[in-house]
Amino acid sequence: MEKIRIAVRKFDPFEITLQKLWDLFCLKYNIAVEAEMVPLELHDLYEETITNKGLKNGKWDIAHINTDWIFDAVNEKAVLDLTSLINQNPPQDYPEGWHQSLLNLQQIKNGTYGLPFHDGPECLIFRTDLFEDDNEKENFKKQFGYELQPPKTWTEFTQIAQFFNRPEENLYGCVFANFPDGHNMVFDFCLQLWTRGGSLLNDQNQININHNQAIEALDFYRTIVNNKDAIHPKSKNFGSVEAGMAFAEGQAAMAINWFGFASMCEVIDESKVKGKVDITELPSDPNHKTASLNVYWLYTIGIGSKNKALAYDFLRFATSVKSDKLLTKEGGIGCRKSTWNDPEINDIIPFYHKLEMLHENALTLPQTPIWPKVAALIDQMVLKAIESNISSQKLIEETQHNIENLTLKQSFCQDKNLAT
Repeated sequence: MEKIRIAVRKFDPFEITLQKLWDLFCLKYNIAVEAEMVPLELHDLYEETITNKGLKNGKWDIAHINTDWIFDAVNEKAVLDLTSLINQNPPQDYPEGWHQSLLNLQQIKNGTYGLPFHDGPECLIFRTDLFEDDNEKENFKKQFGYELQPPKTWTEFTQIAQFFNRPEENLYGCVFANFPDGHNMVFDFCLQLWTRGGSLLNDQNQININHNQAIEALDFYRTIVNNKDAIHPKSKNFGSVEAGMAFAEGQAAMAINWFGFASMCEVIDESKVKGKVDITELPSDPNHKTASLNVYWLYTIGIGSKNKALAYDFLRFATSVKSDKLLTKEGGIGCRKSTWNDPEINDIIPFYHKLEMLHENALTLPQTPIWPKVAALIDQMVLKAIESNISSQKLIEETQHNIENLTLKQSFCQDKNLAT
């Protein structure tokens, strides 16, 4: 066997951990096989593994696939159903070792198409050194008439972001990830929608965003990200990784991002905010519940891999209690309950145990083969909202019209396939 090829989500902690795990795996089982790990940005990873059929034709043995794409991957017959392998030789403590919310999305048509790799729902990340400072608290109360604490509503969020916005100190109220990659702004829009009591689906379980909560969500979001008195000026060029790094480097008082970027602040060398970070639930509109978004990364095996048995052995090794903890110590987010409650991990990252709380309010995106295309339409809509004066209502109506066309097209293709 020449080597095993792994498509890796480009992010230093993932790349470092995977190399360490492969080396440990080879050492433990006396395996002399090289792993070629190729780090890829989000768009390239999707293209390489699914669009260009890399998992199907055997180019990749293992790939990081996120739960936004897994339905698509299964539909394209790109990833291996692991059910029989799990039944014969399950991963350590499977399935009890994981929270139920990390086991659902890869269960499709009675199959299991991946094992949890990296997680951490969206949350509000904030600087405790700023929020707990007596002078800051006094000045804030004088200005706004209420106590400074992590915002419970979006109005409070805006006021706090403006209060902490100090460009002359290279400190901004909040940092967003507004790079249009079909993900970050889509997630932000969904969070704005859900925390206003809105939904992506109508009563018939069809995607429908043409309603008031969606208009309010888009209105608020386009206003806040264009608020030069509140937001990091480079937000428009930041993906979630860059936004996470800017926060870790002390450039923002708050961030709405994945839990992993909060924990990263406690473990990476570049962090200037170690010991000064905490997380909490997202703000919401009055009378509505908070929400989080659960999108997680999976280890998957390519259906075309010639090394399926070895690949599965590695997946079992890489998802063990020890390996999950190693990923966390390197700056990723372990998926196991054992890691969340590990005393050593909570000593390094004092808010780590709060992952369970976030999962209780975590919602997921619709599982439909057209979701990646719908996400691209929502992404374009949010980008247009940020960069133009077209009304939110008009943008929502246009996008809904395009979503309905997509759905019709999909139904037509399905009918055609059934007919043939």
